[in-house]
Amino acid sequence: MKRLCLLTLLTLLPLVANTATVVSEEEGVQAITDAKTPDAKGLAIAEMADYRNTGWQDSEAKLLMILRNRSGDESQRKMRTKTLEVIGDGDKSMSIFDTPRDIKGTAMLTWSHALLPDDQWLYLPALKRIKRISSRNKSGPFMGSEFAYEDLASQEVEKYTYTYLRDEILNGIDCYVLERRPAYKYSGYTFQVGWIDKAHFNPQKTVYYDRKNALLKTLTFIGYKSYVVNGKTFWRVDEMFMKNHQTGKNTTLNFKQYQFGKGLTDRDFDKNTLKRVR
Repeated sequence: MKRLCLLTLLTLLPLVANTATVVSEEEGVQAITDAKTPDAKGLAIAEMADYRNTGWQDSEAKLLMILRNRSGDESQRKMRTKTLEVIGDGDKSMSIFDTPRDIKGTAMLTWSHALLPDDQWLYLPALKRIKRISSRNKSGPFMGSEFAYEDLASQEVEKYTYTYLRDEILNGIDCYVLERRPAYKYSGYTFQVGWIDKAHFNPQKTVYYDRKNALLKTLTFIGYKSYVVNGKTFWRVDEMFMKNHQTGKNTTLNFKQYQFGKGLTDRDFDKNTLKRVR
């Protein structure tokens, strides 16, 4: 029930989750107000963000991935992503590369879960082979980008523990600032700090710390547009910018042509469909 797999993240979203324990806007707001401890308030904020992003059912989008090395040299890749919202479990998503020519047809399929290891497969057309991504390797880079495999799975509420840190204005936007720590095995992060706007509960920035507690990456969300699906408003980001502070590299994801209600089903996210994607 999350967004943020490419990635949703490709909706992308690294601080927002999905296991709707909040059943109304009023209940979510009240839970944040009534929280007695930083941990309780952090969890209430995460659950409210999840509630705000539940009910879109399925979506498709196109992306431009721009990779830059320390010297600023660029390479570009065009992609498509499909995502299916799964009530009671993590979302399913598929990302397909259309360019450049040498990786055209490469596709990644993700079945996200809460505390169980996510299932992820990568189809490599040059080898005509489907490769399963081991849970021990989820911290590795996705297709040479600064996004890790674990960044691309939907961010279930149960995957993390949360602590509210403070309120803060970020680029003129009033935000909650939360710390979250992975509750699952083999994460490449000790903890993350995220800024979520108070108006719509959209992530604005996430800072990642590696297994040695050192600053690793910063993800910035740039520009949001609203979409109405079944009478409910959902927000989707225009651009995500991931900077790796340790390597000097960065990756930009530009999103366009979001579409909802495409009628996608579990059959569209079966492992056997990887070899047939076009």
